[in-house]
Amino acid sequence: MPETKEDDEQVPDMSLLDIIDGKNERDIPIAKFIDDIGKFAESFQPPASTELLIGAYTQLYNKYKSYEASLTRKQQHLDIKIPDLENSLKLIQQLLKKKEEGESGVVRYSLADNIYAKADLDYDGTVNLWLGANVMLEYTYEEAIEFLANNESRAKSEAGEVEKDLAFVRDQIVVCEVLQSRIYNWDVRRRRALEQKA
Repeated sequence: MPETKEDDEQVPDMSLLDIIDGKNERDIPIAKFIDDIGKFAESFQPPASTELLIGAYTQLYNKYKSYEASLTRKQQHLDIKIPDLENSLKLIQQLLKKKEEGESGVVRYSLADNIYAKADLDYDGTVNLWLGANVMLEYTYEEAIEFLANNESRAKSEAGEVEKDLAFVRDQIVVCEVLQSRIYNWDVRRRRALEQKA
């Protein structure tokens, strides 16, 4: 005999939207803190089970951990990029100063590990900047300083945003962990109360 809808156990229609309170300015969901877990579970038809609630917060927790990993990688990239930009900027400012003083110079540069060569520098007012993806462009010292200063400013601004986002995501991870524990404890208390009534 085929099963009918009455024989199937009904599962509440619940989504991540039920356990988030909107999003922050960079589109990261804000975990909803539930004060009364029993009332929240009863707000679904049929009432949400403990497993469903814990599963929903576990899914949100995993999403936050993914955000955290991504933001940590971005932060590590910026931690390398910003000092490189600062050093390049200082170097070009030094080249501009030497040009204004009318100096020439001899530098040693690395050809390979432990192999160096000498080069005579003529401070002619141009520098080649490596932009990545096999692209190198020639700039005047002034253009290079402006370009690098803008990139440094953007990178520092982005680093500040990443730091704020990481702090926000870590707070949301804690909220999810606390709620998972609270839901579990609520279920234990609810079951004990049912056993005592029986």
